[in-house]
Amino acid sequence: MARLLITLVLVLWGSLSLAQENETTEGAPAVEPPMTLERLAEIILVIDAEAQLRGAAIEFTVQDIPVVVIADPRADRMRAMVPIRSAEGLNAEELMRLMQANFDSALDARYAVAQGRLWGVFIHPLSPLQHEQFLSAIAQTINVARTYGQTYSGGAQVFGGGDSNGIYQDLLDELRKGQAL
Repeated sequence: MARLLITLVLVLWGSLSLAQENETTEGAPAVEPPMTLERLAEIILVIDAEAQLRGAAIEFTVQDIPVVVIADPRADRMRAMVPIRSAEGLNAEELMRLMQANFDSALDARYAVAQGRLWGVFIHPLSPLQHEQFLSAIAQTINVARTYGQTYSGGAQVFGGGDSNGIYQDLLDELRKGQAL
Protein backbone atom coordinates (compact mmCIF):
# COMPACT_ATOMS: atom_id res chain seq x y z
CA MET A 1 0.00 0.00 0.00
CA ALA A 2 2.82 2.41 0.88
CA ARG A 3 4.47 1.64 -2.44
CA LEU A 4 1.23 2.45 -4.32
CA LEU A 5 0.89 5.73 -2.40
CA ILE A 6 4.48 6.73 -3.18
CA THR A 7 3.94 5.87 -6.88
CA LEU A 8 0.77 8.01 -7.01
CA VAL A 9 2.54 10.93 -5.32
CA LEU A 10 5.43 10.69 -7.78
CA VAL A 11 3.09 10.52 -10.78
CA LEU A 12 1.06 13.50 -9.53
CA TRP A 13 4.26 15.43 -8.71
CA GLY A 14 5.59 14.76 -12.21
CA SER A 15 2.30 15.86 -13.80
CA LEU A 16 2.22 19.06 -11.76
CA SER A 17 5.84 19.84 -12.63
CA LEU A 18 5.16 19.28 -16.34
CA ALA A 19 2.05 21.49 -16.19
CA GLN A 20 4.00 24.27 -14.45
CA GLU A 21 6.80 23.99 -17.01
CA ASN A 22 4.30 24.28 -19.88
CA GLU A 23 2.70 27.32 -18.24
CA THR A 24 6.03 29.12 -18.00
CA THR A 25 7.19 28.32 -21.54
CA GLU A 26 3.95 28.94 -23.43
CA GLY A 27 3.81 32.47 -24.76
CA ALA A 28 7.40 33.14 -23.75
CA PRO A 29 9.63 34.64 -26.43
CA ALA A 30 11.78 32.18 -28.32
CA VAL A 31 15.25 31.80 -26.89
CA GLU A 32 17.93 32.92 -29.31
CA PRO A 33 20.76 30.54 -30.06
CA PRO A 34 24.17 31.54 -28.70
CA MET A 35 25.84 34.36 -30.61
CA THR A 36 28.71 33.29 -32.85
CA LEU A 37 31.01 35.01 -35.31
CA GLU A 38 28.84 33.59 -38.09
CA ARG A 39 25.63 35.05 -36.59
CA LEU A 40 27.35 38.41 -36.10
CA ALA A 41 28.38 38.34 -39.77
CA GLU A 42 24.79 37.58 -40.85
CA ILE A 43 23.44 40.52 -38.83
CA ILE A 44 26.17 42.86 -40.08
CA LEU A 45 25.63 41.88 -43.74
CA VAL A 46 22.04 43.10 -43.43
CA ILE A 47 23.36 46.43 -42.13
CA ASP A 48 26.12 46.68 -44.77
CA ALA A 49 26.11 44.20 -47.66
CA GLU A 50 29.72 45.18 -48.42
CA ALA A 51 31.06 44.23 -44.97
CA GLN A 52 34.46 42.52 -45.05
CA LEU A 53 35.22 39.43 -42.97
CA ARG A 54 38.93 39.22 -42.11
CA GLY A 55 39.49 36.24 -39.82
CA ALA A 56 37.79 37.03 -36.52
CA ALA A 57 37.21 40.68 -37.53
CA ILE A 58 34.35 42.14 -39.54
CA GLU A 59 34.76 45.64 -40.97
CA PHE A 60 31.70 47.57 -42.14
CA THR A 61 30.30 51.07 -42.42
CA VAL A 62 27.21 52.69 -40.93
CA GLN A 63 26.35 56.18 -42.18
CA ASP A 64 29.93 56.75 -43.39
CA ILE A 65 31.37 55.68 -40.02
CA PRO A 66 33.77 52.72 -40.06
CA VAL A 67 33.02 49.97 -37.52
CA VAL A 68 35.16 46.95 -36.63
CA VAL A 69 33.73 43.97 -34.76
CA ILE A 70 36.15 41.38 -33.42
CA ALA A 71 35.00 38.10 -31.88
CA ASP A 72 37.01 35.53 -29.97
CA PRO A 73 34.88 32.40 -29.50
CA ARG A 74 37.53 30.71 -27.32
CA ALA A 75 37.47 33.59 -24.85
CA ASP A 76 33.70 34.08 -25.43
CA ARG A 77 34.20 37.81 -26.00
CA MET A 78 33.33 40.33 -28.69
CA ARG A 79 34.28 43.93 -29.21
CA ALA A 80 32.70 46.55 -31.49
CA MET A 81 34.97 49.54 -32.15
CA VAL A 82 34.75 52.89 -33.92
CA PRO A 83 37.92 54.98 -34.38
CA ILE A 84 37.50 58.57 -33.18
CA ARG A 85 40.87 60.33 -33.38
CA SER A 86 44.55 60.07 -32.59
CA ALA A 87 45.20 59.77 -28.85
CA GLU A 88 48.17 62.10 -29.25
CA GLY A 89 47.43 65.43 -27.65
CA LEU A 90 44.68 64.24 -25.30
CA ASN A 91 45.24 66.32 -22.18
CA ALA A 92 44.31 65.55 -18.57
CA GLU A 93 41.12 67.62 -18.77
CA GLU A 94 39.95 65.75 -21.89
CA LEU A 95 40.80 62.36 -20.34
CA MET A 96 38.84 63.32 -17.22
CA ARG A 97 35.83 64.26 -19.34
CA LEU A 98 36.04 60.89 -21.15
CA MET A 99 36.06 59.05 -17.80
CA GLN A 100 33.05 61.08 -16.64
CA ALA A 101 31.22 60.18 -19.84
CA ASN A 102 32.05 56.51 -19.30
CA PHE A 103 30.22 56.80 -15.97
CA ASP A 104 27.07 58.70 -16.94
CA SER A 105 26.50 59.29 -20.63
CA ALA A 106 28.34 56.73 -22.77
CA LEU A 107 26.25 53.94 -21.17
CA ASP A 108 27.11 50.50 -22.63
CA ALA A 109 29.63 51.97 -25.06
CA ARG A 110 32.88 53.33 -23.69
CA TYR A 111 35.73 55.60 -24.65
CA ALA A 112 39.06 53.77 -24.75
CA VAL A 113 42.64 54.36 -25.87
CA ALA A 114 44.56 51.65 -27.75
CA GLN A 115 47.18 51.57 -30.48
CA GLY A 116 47.64 55.34 -30.30
CA ARG A 117 43.94 56.03 -31.04
CA LEU A 118 40.85 57.09 -29.13
CA TRP A 119 38.03 54.60 -29.79
CA GLY A 120 34.36 54.20 -29.05
CA VAL A 121 33.99 50.56 -27.92
CA PHE A 122 31.43 48.05 -26.74
CA ILE A 123 32.77 44.90 -25.11
CA HIS A 124 30.56 41.96 -24.17
CA PRO A 125 30.61 38.19 -23.73
CA LEU A 126 29.94 36.69 -27.17
CA SER A 127 27.61 33.74 -26.60
CA PRO A 128 24.92 35.49 -24.47
CA LEU A 129 24.83 38.56 -26.74
CA GLN A 130 21.32 39.00 -28.15
CA HIS A 131 20.48 40.32 -31.61
CA GLU A 132 18.72 43.46 -30.33
CA GLN A 133 21.49 44.05 -27.80
CA PHE A 134 24.07 43.96 -30.60
CA LEU A 135 22.13 46.49 -32.70
CA SER A 136 21.89 48.79 -29.67
CA ALA A 137 25.63 48.35 -29.06
CA ILE A 138 26.45 49.42 -32.63
CA ALA A 139 24.17 52.48 -32.33
CA GLN A 140 25.69 53.49 -28.98
CA THR A 141 29.26 52.98 -30.17
CA ILE A 142 28.67 55.11 -33.25
CA ASN A 143 27.02 57.76 -31.12
CA VAL A 144 29.92 58.05 -28.66
CA ALA A 145 32.14 58.72 -31.69
CA ARG A 146 29.69 61.25 -33.15
CA THR A 147 29.19 63.12 -29.90
CA TYR A 148 32.86 63.20 -28.92
CA GLY A 149 33.77 66.76 -27.96
CA GLN A 150 30.12 67.69 -27.42
CA THR A 151 27.75 65.59 -25.28
CA TYR A 152 29.94 62.44 -25.10
CA SER A 153 26.79 60.33 -25.24
CA GLY A 154 25.94 56.80 -26.29
CA GLY A 155 22.65 58.38 -27.33
CA ALA A 156 20.30 56.23 -25.30
CA GLN A 157 19.29 57.45 -21.89
CA VAL A 158 21.82 59.37 -19.91
CA PHE A 159 22.30 58.21 -16.33
CA GLY A 160 20.53 60.95 -14.43
CA GLY A 161 19.01 62.63 -17.53
CA GLY A 162 20.05 63.82 -20.94
CA ASP A 163 18.94 65.18 -24.29
CA SER A 164 20.27 62.73 -26.88
CA ASN A 165 17.45 60.17 -26.99
CA GLY A 166 16.24 61.09 -30.50
CA ILE A 167 19.66 60.66 -32.11
CA TYR A 168 20.09 57.18 -30.64
CA GLN A 169 16.55 56.03 -31.45
CA ASP A 170 16.75 57.15 -35.09
CA LEU A 171 20.00 55.23 -35.63
CA LEU A 172 18.72 52.14 -33.80
CA ASP A 173 15.55 52.17 -35.93
CA GLU A 174 17.70 52.38 -39.07
CA LEU A 175 19.85 49.43 -37.94
CA ARG A 176 16.69 47.39 -37.24
CA LYS A 177 15.43 47.83 -40.82
CA GLY A 178 15.66 44.53 -42.60
CA GLN A 179 16.60 42.68 -39.41
CA ALA A 180 14.42 39.72 -38.51
CA LEU A 181 14.10 40.06 -34.75
